[in-house]
Amino acid sequence: MPKHSAGLLMYRRGNRHLEIFLVHPGGPFWRKKDAGAWTIPKGEYLVDEPALIAAQREFQEETSFVAKGEFIALGEVTQSSGKIVSAWAFEGDCDPAKVKSNTCEVEWPPRSGRIITIPEVDQGAWFSPEEAQEKMFKAQLPFLDRLERALRQRS
Repeated sequence: MPKHSAGLLMYRRGNRHLEIFLVHPGGPFWRKKDAGAWTIPKGEYLVDEPALIAAQREFQEETSFVAKGEFIALGEVTQSSGKIVSAWAFEGDCDPAKVKSNTCEVEWPPRSGRIITIPEVDQGAWFSPEEAQEKMFKAQLPFLDRLERALRQRS
């Protein structure tokens, strides 16, 4: 049975230009990775938990920011690991310098038996849609297209 994650894609319209908020995973594996490494704040949830509620919780745990407003359903994608990610977009704003993430434990180096504590997210940043296309996990790119389509339909 595949794992399920839920997340939120925050956007803003600075000077009438769309900007996308993404986060960079923490820990030594991701430290020197940039292109294709950024993601929406997201996390796993149990099947009996409403996905949108999980997405809001995970957003706050990984950024320390509370997600408010109207949520636009962006559907699901399946990552290369087989994990199914559900996402919603919302309009908001934040100062990426104030991102404060929860932590998790990982084995590092792999198969060493050594457990270290790392932040789930080590930074956040605002990107233009074009920059986000380069930075974001490839499997999550459909969320950008779906957001832009939804915003065009609303204007």
